[in-house]
Amino acid sequence: MNRRTKTAVLGLGAALFVTAGATGATGATGAAGAVTSASAGATDSTTSAPSVASAAGERQREAAALTGRAKLYRSAGDDITFSFDAHLAAKDTNDPLKATGTFEWSHYAGGDGAWAKAEVDCLVTGGKVAVVSGVVTDSDLPGAKGKRVGITVHDTGRQDRLGYSWASTGNPVETKDLPKCVGSAPFEKVKKGTGDFTVVPWNPKF
Repeated sequence: MNRRTKTAVLGLGAALFVTAGATGATGATGAAGAVTSASAGATDSTTSAPSVASAAGERQREAAALTGRAKLYRSAGDDITFSFDAHLAAKDTNDPLKATGTFEWSHYAGGDGAWAKAEVDCLVTGGKVAVVSGVVTDSDLPGAKGKRVGITVHDTGRQDRLGYSWASTGNPVETKDLPKCVGSAPFEKVKKGTGDFTVVPWNPKF
């Protein structure tokens, strides 16, 4: 796959957001949010006993979560970063639309680029997969504010994966009426050594 196919322009003018090919979309209902890197590696099998206890306590305090920060792998060296701090409180176990937090992403290449920040309006997790959506509240990408975007994360524990709702549209600005908690299959790979994402699985009370 050549660079032009692998790296599509997602901004207006010189602003860029990278996408990679068209992928199928997956949906759910929930909410999530912001920039955090402190939770990296929380699910590693080598975690010490105190950390395991801390993780267990976190699961008791909240119904679901998506946290962490990492860069995506790009053979051309583009700087693409995603970060999340999304949480669903235990008291809202059966209402993922009450999730809170924010998430951010940016893409820079050849001196050009753009960034955006969204407020979570949905978070659903299953096992180590999370789907979060939110409305862009701040960005230097013209036309991005007010647009809803969705992101899917697979916390593999080794090299995490990620997908985004604009994979099939090529531009978040061009996305119209995206439902809450809709992302794409997690086709992207995280660049090794740049961080980690952590997913707290959702266990709704049916």
